[in-house]
Amino acid sequence: MRFGIRAQLLLAIGALLVLAFLPLFFAVASLTRASHAQSWRRHARDLGRAIAGHVTEARRSRSPEQLTELLQAQIGHGVGGIGVYDDHGALTSSRGAPGAVQALPKTVVPDREQLMEVTTSRGPAMVVVVPGARGSVGALLHTDPSAVQVTPLVRLLAFYIGLLALALLMFLYFVLTRIVVAPIDKLSSAAGRVAAGARELTVPHSGGRELINLGSSLATMTRSLRAEEQQLREKIDELRQATDDLKRAQDTVIRTERLASVGRLAAGLAHEIGNPISAIMSFQELLLDGELDPDQRDFIQRMKRETERVNRVLRDLLDFARPAAQPQAVELDASGVSASVAEAIEHVGALVRPQKSFNGVELICVVEEGLPPVAMERERVEQVLLNLLLNAADAVPRPGGRVSIDAQSQDDQLRVVLEDNGGGIEPSVRGSLFEPFVSTKDVGKGTGLGLAVCRGLVEAAGGAIDVEDGAEGARFVLVLPVVAAAER
Repeated sequence: MRFGIRAQLLLAIGALLVLAFLPLFFAVASLTRASHAQSWRRHARDLGRAIAGHVTEARRSRSPEQLTELLQAQIGHGVGGIGVYDDHGALTSSRGAPGAVQALPKTVVPDREQLMEVTTSRGPAMVVVVPGARGSVGALLHTDPSAVQVTPLVRLLAFYIGLLALALLMFLYFVLTRIVVAPIDKLSSAAGRVAAGARELTVPHSGGRELINLGSSLATMTRSLRAEEQQLREKIDELRQATDDLKRAQDTVIRTERLASVGRLAAGLAHEIGNPISAIMSFQELLLDGELDPDQRDFIQRMKRETERVNRVLRDLLDFARPAAQPQAVELDASGVSASVAEAIEHVGALVRPQKSFNGVELICVVEEGLPPVAMERERVEQVLLNLLLNAADAVPRPGGRVSIDAQSQDDQLRVVLEDNGGGIEPSVRGSLFEPFVSTKDVGKGTGLGLAVCRGLVEAAGGAIDVEDGAEGARFVLVLPVVAAAER
């Protein structure tokens, strides 16, 4: 189990207090005992001198019997025994308790004051020998437990030191909590919020200067990390965008190469088959101009229709092969500008409205005024619009069919949206809708080259074409580049 910083600091300070106060306690206790012992010795010396002086004075004027009575009267109040010595230091008489009398020295050094510690049956005692004119007098003084007992004082000292240490620990606890632990907890909570997704680190303004500086440094580091994270995200987005662009470019290159191969094949087939087909159609016309019976004429007319269908397929192949195989620069018209989309829409609308395929179909044209010319030849613009309109006419219901064209300018591009209320485009064919020979029409009603031709014409001019889900049917979006003002 790992303790927190507060508990670790308190344990360390508690150990320091023990190391500081424990020797102090023993030193003060020893000093107290020594002081009491020294005070007791001084008291014993003074008391012994007073008794010896009183006995010495009495020896001059009293008889031995009276002196004995005086010695007996002095016994008590801490005095255990009294001995009288002659001029040579020998004990001549004594009074007191048996154990105290036995502890009195039998001889002393004459004419010299002595202080001796002895042991009696009652415990430690002190003998004070005071010289006098007619000999020395010795008094045995018992230690007074009530006077020298220092245990309560030592216990009081221990209680005081323990209480002081506890008060210091409590004070340090509150100080550490307010100055160190609480700011660190706030920093930890703020860091947790940042880890959970917060954008800024809230810096606590309480605590020591170092903690405030630490919080400011962490906030600065958080902002730097967030900025680097944002830059990294932007780099990742740029890398992802570059990867997508590269993938699209790769797909475009692959598609272009595939279309170029198909275009070269189509051009070769159209060239090799076109001339014989033209000759066959000429012979059929000659046969129809002659005299034929009804069955023969019907048979040749059917042959002519099928031959014309083959010829249309060849023309579609040539149209498909031309943009990819021979991309041409934009040719300006006689007035010095490129094709006008508004005029192309008007011309194509006037061309398709009378046709049988548009019977029962409503054509709506919404063209913004003042549309700039596009960088594409007018014939090609009309070819693309005509192909899209005919496809839409085949997809809408009759009656009630509706096809709309909306042309607007956006920045340096022109956006043409062609939308119908048909059945829409199946998701399974949407990705390959502009590939050659892909068609949603029944067999025999389309070659699958119309949208591929449209895509080739538009991309050759630097534009783009795509299909989306419309409100009711399909929506084709055509984006064409606008001719710069300096080129008009």
